[in-house]
Amino acid sequence: MAGIKRKKCRNCKDLFIPDPRNAKRQKYCHRAECRKASKAESQQRWLQKPENQDYFRGPDNVKRVQLWREANPGYWRGKHTNKQNALQDPLNSQRIENNTDNDKFANDALQDFLIAQPPVLLGLIANFTDNALQDNMVITLQHLQKLGQDIVTNLTHSKGGHYGIQGSHR
Repeated sequence: MAGIKRKKCRNCKDLFIPDPRNAKRQKYCHRAECRKASKAESQQRWLQKPENQDYFRGPDNVKRVQLWREANPGYWRGKHTNKQNALQDPLNSQRIENNTDNDKFANDALQDFLIAQPPVLLGLIANFTDNALQDNMVITLQHLQKLGQDIVTNLTHSKGGHYGIQGSHR
């Protein structure tokens, strides 16, 4: 950069090359703490101007904020207020075809398959089987998935009755 001279940062006092688009006005370097100092100084300058002294005060601004808060209840509490109850989620009605090729996962797919499972499910399986090895977890998950698919298939294709589970699949 031929025409741009290095400047001394007002915050850290190190030399830096300013952005060519703003070289004449830039007084702080790119470091996070220096950008923070630049922002603080800029806000202080803005607040010192007489027209900005009461910018956020007065009845007009109070009314504006009150109306906004009425229109956005719970905004400050976070996004969790709009979540639905997980127990009310609909069941996945898409039928998954049984394919014998899917019964065996390649070793590199083990972690992908496990990561896709909810941590609670993985914890339950590890707790009930006393085993948290990836190979064993995948076998158990595949077995449980097949069992669940069989139950869903039986429920959707029959008019009542019981689905008999003969024994523990531990």
